[in-house]
Amino acid sequence: MCEFKIIRKNNNSQIMEDVVMLYYNEDNELVLKDVIGMGETIESALILDVNTINQKCLILENPLIKDFVNLLVKLNDTTATKSDMDIIINQLEALKEEIPK
Repeated sequence: MCEFKIIRKNNNSQIMEDVVMLYYNEDNELVLKDVIGMGETIESALILDVNTINQKCLILENPLIKDFVNLLVKLNDTTATKSDMDIIINQLEALKEEIPK
């Protein structure tokens, strides 16, 4: 059984170690659990790399990820609405305004 160290790409900090389960729940949040079932839920994260040789998992956290994954799931299920897309567009527009010109 592999036990992973979970590393946050944003700042290379370690979130957890001895993680044996990684999965997305029904709300598209990343759930991490250790060998005794304890863990944490990360609201908006994406798994970037899982390396079984060095037993590390690299994740990226960003507020856009959860809503974007939700949109992709709805697009796949053909249940997406214009308002689902507007959520992402509004977030991107807000980020665009923060970028220096």
